[in-house]
Amino acid sequence: MDDPARQDTPEEATDSPRLTRALRLTRAGIWWEAVARAFWPALTLALLLLAALSMGLVEALPAAMRVYAGGVAGLILLVALIWGVVRFRRPAHGAAERRLDATLPGMPLSAYRDRPALGEGGTLWQAHRAQMAARLEAARPVRPDAELRRRDPFALRLVGLTALAMALLFGSSVQLGQGLAALAPPRDEITGQEPQATGPGWEAWARPPAYTRKPTIYLNDLAEGRSLELPEGSIINLRLYGDDGAVSQNIGPEIPLDDERSREYRVERDGTLTIDDRVFGITVRPDDAPEIAIGAAAERRADGRLMQPFSARDDFGIAAGRAEISLDLDRVDRSYGLALEPEPREVVLIKLPITRNRAEISGQLTADLKKHAWANLPVKIRLHAEDGIGQTAQSETLSMELPGRRFFDPLAAALIELRRDILWSRENAPRAGQLMRAILWQPEGFVDPPMLDDMRAIIAGLETGDLSDAQRDALAEALWRTAVQLEDGGLADALERMRRAQERLSQAMRRGASPDEIRELMDELRRATDEYTDMLAEQGADPASRFDRSPTQTMSGDQIQQMMDEIQRLMNEGRMAEAQELLEQFNRMMENLQVREGTGSEGSGRGSSGRMAETLREQQDLADQAFRQMQDEWMGLDQENQQGEGEGENPGDLADRQSQLRDDLGMQRGLLPERGTQQGDAAGEAMDRAGRAMQEAERALREGDTAGALDRQAEAIEALRDGIRALGQGDQRGEQQQAEGNQGEGEEGQQEGTGRDGEDGRRALKTPRRDPLGRPLQQGSGNGGFATDEDLAEGEDTEGRARELQDEIRRRLGQRDRPQAERDYLDRLIDRF
Repeated sequence: MDDPARQDTPEEATDSPRLTRALRLTRAGIWWEAVARAFWPALTLALLLLAALSMGLVEALPAAMRVYAGGVAGLILLVALIWGVVRFRRPAHGAAERRLDATLPGMPLSAYRDRPALGEGGTLWQAHRAQMAARLEAARPVRPDAELRRRDPFALRLVGLTALAMALLFGSSVQLGQGLAALAPPRDEITGQEPQATGPGWEAWARPPAYTRKPTIYLNDLAEGRSLELPEGSIINLRLYGDDGAVSQNIGPEIPLDDERSREYRVERDGTLTIDDRVFGITVRPDDAPEIAIGAAAERRADGRLMQPFSARDDFGIAAGRAEISLDLDRVDRSYGLALEPEPREVVLIKLPITRNRAEISGQLTADLKKHAWANLPVKIRLHAEDGIGQTAQSETLSMELPGRRFFDPLAAALIELRRDILWSRENAPRAGQLMRAILWQPEGFVDPPMLDDMRAIIAGLETGDLSDAQRDALAEALWRTAVQLEDGGLADALERMRRAQERLSQAMRRGASPDEIRELMDELRRATDEYTDMLAEQGADPASRFDRSPTQTMSGDQIQQMMDEIQRLMNEGRMAEAQELLEQFNRMMENLQVREGTGSEGSGRGSSGRMAETLREQQDLADQAFRQMQDEWMGLDQENQQGEGEGENPGDLADRQSQLRDDLGMQRGLLPERGTQQGDAAGEAMDRAGRAMQEAERALREGDTAGALDRQAEAIEALRDGIRALGQGDQRGEQQQAEGNQGEGEEGQQEGTGRDGEDGRRALKTPRRDPLGRPLQQGSGNGGFATDEDLAEGEDTEGRARELQDEIRRRLGQRDRPQAERDYLDRLIDRF
């Protein structure tokens, strides 16, 4: 049994510093638990009151209510303290030993206190004590747990700590003192006398407008006789203590305030400010109006984009800017479809890419207006700039032709002209339908069957009579898509002409033709090569990416011309053998042209999945615009910038674009040539789902629910991808069936077909393509096909992976807690998609 008179403490018995430290820290933790459980509400209230005083929130209250507010706050704090005292429980003696003992195996603390009932114990008892002492060496302090998470389910204690951190970062001891002084009664309640001022009788600050990015000036720290130069619109804040000081000024009007001890003055003119015996001379720095200038008319770009340089400046920085583009009707050639009066259209408003509050800006107005009704027509461009206080400036008016894409194929150019006519006035629709019927007279041989069906559907739409805005825009989009398909399909013809010119020149050199004949054939080769590279450039692609001399090396357009010049020079010098060798090298280079050469087996994919792929890209662009608009709303842009942004893409414009895209998808659904097939039914069901999602997205945009619209647009994008996959699987099954049919022709015939016709039929799927930097492309271009190093089915996985990455980038951009640097990088990355 235990003998209390002979017991010693475990730390005394073992003489272990580790055990002593563990017990002391555990005991301190138990005391902390008891205090925290009882007084955490009082401490939270104290932190909130301290933060409010340090942040100057007391001054926001009316002067008459401050004393009462202070009394109520003090009473609540007192109640919280009394509640804590009542609930406080002093830790029991030995609580630290028991808690620590419970964490050790065998409870060695209790075992070490035991004494043998008889005698001092033998060797076995001493071994037992030594074993317990060894276990005590492993003692560690027990982490305290006041169970505040259960006692404070709303995390009010964390609110108090956050408020304290904000006060330390943004508050000041001066505001703390002012807050305590503001809570004090104006007179001593016992003596009825004014309290004696112990600090300065006044404090004053000069606060320039925020857009100037100038610091606030503390007037009390200024030397006697020093004058101030302040931007126009600055505010003088004055706080009086004790007796009201004598204040006089002639710098501007006083701003009315509820607080009798505070004064505010707006600086509008030169003058003086006198406070008691201090005189401050103030000079106003006027805010000059901004200036903006537009550069020379930009040269036409191959991709049809508007790239117009401009410059702007302001003494305190440009706040916002926009461009206004209007039709220059006096310079329009009013003939043919333009002879009618044009339908009214709103001025095109584009927000200028201006870094806010930069004093000098040199940039470029960038816009893709190649589909606009005024593309390739005379327009007037005027730029507007605005500074921080609302002063505006305008540039000179620039008259130019609005850039647009040029079409070289005659049929494509004719369709684009008809598109321009119906956008000019829908009264041109019947005439456009008649012209298209004339164009399609005996179309066999120059119009593919799928495209012919599309054009006949367009004719039917043009001849329906009165067109709504949505119907007109859908027909214009269909004409544009058909013209692009015709134009891009002309690349194969241009490539064939270039190859024929190469062959004729090579034959002439081998048979020893005359210099005049060789010169004429060389000029023909130059023309064919120039035509081909020009057509590539008009598609927005770098011609150099089509000339791949090795897996890692590309050849620029200038190098192509240099090679042709070298061939010409060798022929002029009579060095025909060297010229022939260089021409053969040139021919081998051309044979490696990475151009999509589709055959008739791809017609269905180009007609259906190609149009759906274009709709998918437009839906993704629309989702990006809606996402950026939601970002701007979250970033809290000022009202002027929101109006400037909205002028370019406001919710109504986005909803109209969504409606137009839905109407266009409906037309594609009705003209789907794969109707009745398994893949056609699957694609039609996906298009129906996409149409419903687009309709809901349009409704959300009109109601101002941008986040809801983004969810519906994501559903539409996924449905369009399902439709493209369904059509792609149908094309793949068709190829497999064709390959199985060819197996019956024998092994020799199969090898021959694979080496010649089979290779030509699948060159679009097998021939590698490269981007303008010479990197391999994994996905096809605008016609909806694929040009990869892998099979079509594998290309679909690549496309899906790319879409998943894009969705992940959008998700991370929406997380406001991410660092600004990371969000800026993600914003630049999403632009590249």
